[in-house]
Amino acid sequence: MSLRRHNKNSDEAELDMTPMLDIVFIMLIFFIVTTSFVKEAGITVNTPKSQTASKQESANIFIAITRDGEVWIDKRPVDVRAVRSVVARLHAENPGGSVVIQSDSDSATRTLVAVMDQVRMAGIEKIAIAADEAG
Repeated sequence: MSLRRHNKNSDEAELDMTPMLDIVFIMLIFFIVTTSFVKEAGITVNTPKSQTASKQESANIFIAITRDGEVWIDKRPVDVRAVRSVVARLHAENPGGSVVIQSDSDSATRTLVAVMDQVRMAGIEKIAIAADEAG
């Protein structure tokens, strides 16, 4: 009789971890799927100061223009004429986002305008130009 009680107590002491592991695994999949990945320009530029600068929340494509007129997208230098195809490909991966152009304060305006034209030809109308808040 004591042997039977001992077995019954050992059965009660077991804890089934399977449901908890299932929930953790489902949560992991949820967070991976809902995470939005940001494509960075890959180079740091000195953006101009602005009194009316505001934060852009939904940007997912960053284009940097250096003072020498080099264009960088996704940590790679890109020719101005190739901006359209690269931006179209990145926009297809995340259609809800927008483009932020980080132009150096000493860069030529013609490069900025050329990049903006290429982005618009790629079918994207949400374009922002990065600036630091003055003050």
